[in-house]
Amino acid sequence: MVSALSIKNLSKNYNGDPAVKDLSLQIEQGEIFGLLGPNGAGKSTTINMVAGVTRIQQGSIEIFGYDNRRDYRITRRLTGVMHQEIVIDHFFTIDRTLRIHSGYYGAPYDEAWRQLLIERLDLTPHLHKQMNKLSGGLKRRLMVAKALIHKPRLLILDEPTAGVDVELRHNLWHLVREINKAGTTVLLTTHYLEEAEQMCGRIAIMNQGELVALERTPDLLNRIYGRQLFLHFERPVDNLPEQLEAMGAKLSENGLQMVFTLPRDRSAGDALREVCRLDLPVREIETRKAGLEEVFLELTGLKNRQGRAL
Repeated sequence: MVSALSIKNLSKNYNGDPAVKDLSLQIEQGEIFGLLGPNGAGKSTTINMVAGVTRIQQGSIEIFGYDNRRDYRITRRLTGVMHQEIVIDHFFTIDRTLRIHSGYYGAPYDEAWRQLLIERLDLTPHLHKQMNKLSGGLKRRLMVAKALIHKPRLLILDEPTAGVDVELRHNLWHLVREINKAGTTVLLTTHYLEEAEQMCGRIAIMNQGELVALERTPDLLNRIYGRQLFLHFERPVDNLPEQLEAMGAKLSENGLQMVFTLPRDRSAGDALREVCRLDLPVREIETRKAGLEEVFLELTGLKNRQGRAL
């Protein structure tokens, strides 16, 4: 089966500064695929080259087997893009925009589909407002509707939930899952890493224009073991026993908490047996596994930059 999106040796410079460096990846049909990275990593430049609004300097992009430069009419029709930047026709109403927008792609007008998008994105009360009078959150909802109105087979969402409320965020992800089950492939970028962890079957991470990871989400999470054991004490522990310090334990919360970062070859039981032998006043035990945020920070080098996260 041909890939939904195939990127090969893609590069782009701006005034001699590399934005994307020899990027290659493939997204298979039916995936929800995450493309993550810090600001300036090259994500939006990559998306703009896929969408055809930024020229490719080197490399190639194919969408369902069609070259996006040679077969640009076909690839534009197959792709729906919600850009990170707000792009709207300021003096059109929402109603007018959604009536004519599918025609830009040569797609037939489908009133039932238009009404479904209006309902699911909660645009009904705002249909006859001009877009230059909409809030930022409403403009983002409209941009999602515009990206979907021509029923693309590849949907690209660049920071779709930035600036929208929690209810709309949940409604949007429910809609994305529905259209994905119906056959639409989704490429998602987001700074809400828990969204990517929950939504995406595979995740690629870019940093400074380069691909630093591309794996199934569970495999990516397992790259950094990072399992931690938290012991909460009934009363403060003044000094950290040498035996526990040798196992990587640290005191916090003024001696009321002890934290173990467990390596792969050591179980929580090893630490607990030593704690029990020392008869420490343990009140509660908690374990945590590394999430996508920890993996992201580690792979992009942000964990060690200024001693804090983004």
